[in-house]
Amino acid sequence: MLAISVELVTRLIREQFPQWADLPIRPVAQSGHDNRTFYLGENMTVRLPSGAAYVPQIEKEAEWLPYLARFLSLPISCPIVRGRAGGGYPFVWSINRFVEGETLCRENITDLERLAVDLAAFLRELQRIDTRGAPAAGAHNFYRGAEPAVYSRQVESALRELETDLPVDALKQLWQRATATRWTSAPVWLHGDVAPGNILVRDGTLCGVIDFGIMGVGDPACDYAMAWTFFDRPSRVRFLEDLDPGTIDRARGWALWKALITYRSPEPGAADSARHTLDVILEEYNRMMAGG
Repeated sequence: MLAISVELVTRLIREQFPQWADLPIRPVAQSGHDNRTFYLGENMTVRLPSGAAYVPQIEKEAEWLPYLARFLSLPISCPIVRGRAGGGYPFVWSINRFVEGETLCRENITDLERLAVDLAAFLRELQRIDTRGAPAAGAHNFYRGAEPAVYSRQVESALRELETDLPVDALKQLWQRATATRWTSAPVWLHGDVAPGNILVRDGTLCGVIDFGIMGVGDPACDYAMAWTFFDRPSRVRFLEDLDPGTIDRARGWALWKALITYRSPEPGAADSARHTLDVILEEYNRMMAGG
């Protein structure tokens, strides 16, 4: 993993965009794994891929985000200019328009059910946008938009490793449900990483969505995994209420896959998040088995 620091970003700005060389640079509070993000002054952010696998995200955002923004009622991140390799950094990178808002957390949202309804409405807007020429699910977005079965080997391996820690028979049943259905409609746009770190709120309500690096077109089920990773039971029902049962099963499968492969993650918070997600999924499974 590259060492990406304020000093590196400062050097890149001075070399390639000297008109902004006097602006302060500081890291955002919650940067992503695929990219590192820094504030540039008050109105811009700098986004740098942390490895070669994430470079297509910068290229894809530059091509598609201005187009998508025209059809969405919420602000989204949009690139202003693209930087080139240099200054000891080997990849393309971008400077983006800053979207105001706080990163979503349980403490700064006033009504989970309203958030669920508003976020579901945003996803429906996204899914209605014309997909002609858009990037289909593939390696560039880690197969978001494909069927969750693309990760069956990882899930099966994780279940074998965790069979002394978890009720794997129940989880196998849920994975079988996730991989038994197919998206049979035309491909639609998907964000690919709908998670609290990419959702902005202001005054307790949804105000923006950022980080579209793994967007693409296909099955939108992956965009609903947050039903089990963040929402409580009443808000989960609201978030999923317009989906068919098969899409819900596949969405749960995406949440299950991520939780299983990060269950023993050394990254701070990742293992805790995985355990929380599996607790929620298993609680729901027990209700399903009891007919509740």
